[in-house]
Amino acid sequence: MSCCAAGVEGVLEIERAGQGLPASDELWLASRALGDGLRQTDLSVPGVHCGACITTIEGALRKRPEVERARVNLSSRRVSVVWKEEVAGRRSDPREIANAIRGCGYEAHLFAAGEEEGDVLLKQLIRAVAVSGFAATNIMLLSVSVWSGADAATRDLFHWISAMIAAPAMIYSGRFFYQSAWNALRHGRTNMDVPIALAVTLSYGMSLHETISHGAHAWFDASVTLLFFLLIGRTLDHMMRGRARSAISGLARLSPRGATVVNSDGSRDYRPVDEIKPGERLLVAAGERVPVDGRVLSGASDLDRSVVNGESAPVAVGAGDAVQAGTLNLTGPLTLEATAAARDSFLAEITGLMEAAEGGRARYRRIADRAARYYSPAVHLLALLSFIGWMLVEGDVRHAMLIAVAVLIITCPCALGLAVPVVQVVAAGRLFQGGVMVKDGSAMERLAEIDSVLLDKTGTLTMGEPRLTNAGEVDPGALATAAALALHSRHPIATALHEASGAAQPLVGEIREIPGAGIEAETRDGVYRLGSRAFACSEAGAASGQSEAILSLDGRELACFRFEDRLRPAARETVEDLSRLGLTTGILSGDREPVVAALARRLGIAKWRAELSPRGKVDACAAAAEGGHRVLMVGDGINDAPALRAAHVSMAPATAADVGRQAADFVFMHQSLNAVPFAIKTSRRAGRLIRQNFALAIGYNVIAVPVAILGYATPLVAAVAMSTSSLIVVFNALRLKGLGTAAPPESPPHAAGLRPVRSAS
Repeated sequence: MSCCAAGVEGVLEIERAGQGLPASDELWLASRALGDGLRQTDLSVPGVHCGACITTIEGALRKRPEVERARVNLSSRRVSVVWKEEVAGRRSDPREIANAIRGCGYEAHLFAAGEEEGDVLLKQLIRAVAVSGFAATNIMLLSVSVWSGADAATRDLFHWISAMIAAPAMIYSGRFFYQSAWNALRHGRTNMDVPIALAVTLSYGMSLHETISHGAHAWFDASVTLLFFLLIGRTLDHMMRGRARSAISGLARLSPRGATVVNSDGSRDYRPVDEIKPGERLLVAAGERVPVDGRVLSGASDLDRSVVNGESAPVAVGAGDAVQAGTLNLTGPLTLEATAAARDSFLAEITGLMEAAEGGRARYRRIADRAARYYSPAVHLLALLSFIGWMLVEGDVRHAMLIAVAVLIITCPCALGLAVPVVQVVAAGRLFQGGVMVKDGSAMERLAEIDSVLLDKTGTLTMGEPRLTNAGEVDPGALATAAALALHSRHPIATALHEASGAAQPLVGEIREIPGAGIEAETRDGVYRLGSRAFACSEAGAASGQSEAILSLDGRELACFRFEDRLRPAARETVEDLSRLGLTTGILSGDREPVVAALARRLGIAKWRAELSPRGKVDACAAAAEGGHRVLMVGDGINDAPALRAAHVSMAPATAADVGRQAADFVFMHQSLNAVPFAIKTSRRAGRLIRQNFALAIGYNVIAVPVAILGYATPLVAAVAMSTSSLIVVFNALRLKGLGTAAPPESPPHAAGLRPVRSAS
């Protein structure tokens, strides 16, 4: 919570020079290349704890010419900075990024996964609560003796004892607020800890003045009790954030700390995961988790891939199969070849999506941050006016000061600062439990606003796995010949044809694949062709609601193979659920018109468009936007990526092509398509909770501020009221974890895991 965060290990020494690795080189090595001359650096900033902190750091970084964009994650206290390698022909110095943060009064060090700083801070907060609580209890006991009618000498003695108890307690327990307030003031800004520090100090100062002048009343108990209640609220807030982020913490623990590397001479070394490079051979024993993305070189085993596809059934893998980081090796040892570094792995990608979801700059978040920024100066002005007003009415400096202190305390914008981020954190965790990753917190807000859903066909509504439906109706010899031709293609239909026929003898002759048409083989018997009817027989043929492949010999049809794509689990239920949510559903597909029409009838979707190019899908999304609609686009192929970017908000399955996953705002891990309505319901509920939190925070101030100004709230009552308002906002957000929508049920196991990249739908 402290904005100084002194003593945190790993703090970057920005001004060091001449010893060891220069800070600039260290930051370069730790940064990640994004392409197009951009790099990303993640820094841990332990002192961040409110909306004003976020605005200050992001504002300072965006002023730097080398900074492309910057985002602060309040929950993880992490800032991600994307910066240019060169500016005006000169190489950028990443030290300036850290200097900019330091110039705002915040220390920064390189972010490392699995940091335990939060646990250290929690222990510090608990100790501070204990010290302030012990001091408050003893001072209250002494105060009772004073209030019971002690003589003047005894009263003064008890006041002095209370002052000596309160002073060290305020220094130790109040350091979180004092350090934060001092950092803000000395850098020419304010935050929500400034009025708190001012109120506590004024309360203690007034009490000390009364004690020195032998006054009848002192408020040492109010000063320390105020800290006690504030620290309880801050500690619970910290614990709630940790609880809400438990999904990310659990995900980070799936990555092992190290792995056994097999060297070229056969020797073995155990290295940290971060030191493993692509191309190195790894040994993963049964019971261990796969450390990085890789390919199986030797061995066979069963993997628990629930982190990848959300399914609990083990998947068999062998030589040549791809494996993802975080999956659990169950039965046998595997030798892998690393295909990606740890920070580029699938598990790192998922964790990054979760982190990004918490730090999104949604409209509500910007409103809350802006309000918090201007709130503190308004509070100071209001307290000053209250003091002046009561001085004019009564002329009693002591009473006027007490009212001003109460106003400072009761108007602290803690609840307003928590209104949005705590809901975003809880909502992101709720979606993660349902198998949905969020790339940006603002995406949840946009998803709650949609009125239309446009779905791709192949790989989205269907699984992209065609299966032969008329195998018993065709000649076995023709099927064997077609399967032999299919061996030479990776097209999904060719794969399905080969699998349906079992083993096939290869054809002897010159065989070539013609993209977009089919396969041609010149043999002693003639020219075999396998593909579309126009390619195989030079005729259009009748329209069919199923995909088909024609086998011909010298232009004469030998067999017609019909295929049907398997629907994605819960596709029908999803369409019905979207309709109940008041959403219009449509299909955008690049497939043939009769195939798309048959699927639309099967699912009860009235609006559909077929044979669309990638540009056509973008135009469809743009046309919907021009008509006043806010569209959710759900797609998976490379050809869907432009439409995913063009839509108001977008979603893709984890089986999508890399480009599709990167373009989408949401990625769902389960096979079932009901992740789509689940995400919509959760986002809508999150929006309602944010609005409720705003109403609670504003309503609290509407009621509490007049009470304090009129003199009906002591500093102690003000402290209790302010802490209670913050806790109400946090607990209201946590309702999202247990109420509302249910997580999508797991679909039947699927052994294939991630699909090959597709270029068309």
